Amino acid sequence: MSKKPYYMTTAIAYASGKPHIGNTYEIVLADSIARFKRQQGYDVFFQTGTDEHGQKVELKAEEKGVTPKEFVDETAAEIKRIWDLMNTSYDKFIRTTDADHEKVIQKIFKKLYDQGDIYKGFYEGMYCTPCESFFTSSQLIDGKCPDCGREVKPAKEEAYFLKLSNYTQRLIDHINSHPEFIQPESRKNEMMNNFLLPGLQDLCVSRTSFSWGIPVDFDDKHVVYVWLDALSNYITGIGYDPDGSTEQFDRFWPADLHLIGKDILRFHTIYWPIMLMALDIPLPKQVFGHPWLLQGDGKMSKSKGNVIYADDLVDLFGVDAVRFFVLHEMPFENDGVITWDLMVERFNSELANTLGNLVNRTVSMSNKYFGGVVTRTDDKTVFDDDLIAVATSTAGKVVKKMDQLRVADAISEIFTLFKRCNKYIDETTPWVLAKNEEDKGKLNTVLYNLVESITIGATLLQPFMPETTEKILKQLNTTERKFTDLEKFGLYENGTKLTDTPEILFVRQDPEEVAKLVAEKEEAAKKEALGPVVDIEPKEEISFDDFGKMQFQVGRILECEEVPKSKKLLVSKVQVGSEVKQIVSGIKPQYMPKDMVGKDVMVLVNLKPAKLAGVLSEGMLLCAENDKGELSLMVPDRQMVPGAEIC
Repeated sequence: MSKKPYYMTTAIAYASGKPHIGNTYEIVLADSIARFKRQQGYDVFFQTGTDEHGQKVELKAEEKGVTPKEFVDETAAEIKRIWDLMNTSYDKFIRTTDADHEKVIQKIFKKLYDQGDIYKGFYEGMYCTPCESFFTSSQLIDGKCPDCGREVKPAKEEAYFLKLSNYTQRLIDHINSHPEFIQPESRKNEMMNNFLLPGLQDLCVSRTSFSWGIPVDFDDKHVVYVWLDALSNYITGIGYDPDGSTEQFDRFWPADLHLIGKDILRFHTIYWPIMLMALDIPLPKQVFGHPWLLQGDGKMSKSKGNVIYADDLVDLFGVDAVRFFVLHEMPFENDGVITWDLMVERFNSELANTLGNLVNRTVSMSNKYFGGVVTRTDDKTVFDDDLIAVATSTAGKVVKKMDQLRVADAISEIFTLFKRCNKYIDETTPWVLAKNEEDKGKLNTVLYNLVESITIGATLLQPFMPETTEKILKQLNTTERKFTDLEKFGLYENGTKLTDTPEILFVRQDPEEVAKLVAEKEEAAKKEALGPVVDIEPKEEISFDDFGKMQFQVGRILECEEVPKSKKLLVSKVQVGSEVKQIVSGIKPQYMPKDMVGKDVMVLVNLKPAKLAGVLSEGMLLCAENDKGELSLMVPDRQMVPGAEIC
């Protein structure tokens, strides 16, 4: 019998920079669901990728001095590197600059235009560049973007629009008749009450004010607006084409799950379904808007140096420990918090103590008492039945939680089994049983039950911590259990020999040592955020009285010419108040005399007069010097009259 298809997607990451741990959480969450579904026997297709068009990308590329395509090639590669580092098992990594995607987007746009669902109009409203979104004044919160809280600017341009009003009631009816469509439930209420029921404005789906996008092939002034382009990846990536879709599309659509951040829920539960209705395509079965993973001391900021990246965490804790943390610490509906201290605490208590110590003790005792050979006997202890009941019921509990996408709760169920195993060791006291020959049968049973329970738990752990599962099963000299056998006890092969030397799965972390390393990383991050700097040898400290002896004023350059026979010097006539001073400066390599005239500059006016190259200088123009020796005049950032005091 063929496997049942299961198609799931993440939101495609915006290719504007390196993803932080909050961005990375989504791909790890999706991967755990995909791996679990594969365990259950589904034919899973898991798609992720990058969203690469839009004004923000165009501006960032310009700042960096590269083309937009060069910029997104670099950022997409970095995003993919992080996804691969986190051991995510996606089946396709789509890029919206892929030629086949761009071609289908143009066909979709033309199809919707030809059937009257897209029309040309004129847009005037408030625009948020980071979110690539237009808003009316009533949608703003305190005059700022309702999604990201940043400043918005008025924008006015010709644009094409998608007629949302044609499908609004149909979408409301669908949401009401499919309660599972938007999850969690609170997200559904938000979409209905804040957007759908008050009424929708038609959606802008093209732009003319920038060029980095997919061209509208029948109107080359326009590029396809980012949301129609980006959202459609969910169907273009599996072979949708208005002229005839592929067998893969027919097999996997409609999607079983769109996994996205709560901040883009509106686009996925309103605009995207209406696009699909207009294309006469079934809607996805479920859209899950997950909460955010936040830094413990506030919003992550590069300037603060507190942005946490997955690769930094992996360097300290390893891939699976990071996966465990972001999955286990994220509540179902509310935002989660990540701090370095909490990461260390969970690492030591849950991973090193509960799981790592359990496996180590079990393998060590088996080697110590029976040369590593695990044997099942008929001798029982009074504690066996309860352990077996917990072990055989865990899979059912995990399935129930995963069906609700309560991933953190599913992991907790698995660790409940591991904790029960540790309790079983304390109850049965194998080190006491080993002292009496007549208790050797019971000792064999205890160790067998532990190995069998750990095998069940490790198999269930695989979607969340795949490398750890592999390491555990290797030490137990067994393989992953079939999912349909996880409610059975006693399938571990009798007489199997464990590894001779147990591997330490998780070495306890020293909080002070971690804090030191984190401080170093944060300091380095702050310096990187500041960009290149120049450090100079500090001079002797001066008192305020010493500083008070120096007189700084704004001067206006009236005349400027080269100093004869000098490669570096210019001589300027500088008006300071009612007085005109002659000042010689070594700025010729950076400034032409004609460009100096009219500049307002900062002047040290009471410097003792001196001759430079035979020319009298009655002050000093203040300049900054970079690490290349290039000079830049210090100028006021607003209009000042000559003679204004600098203090």
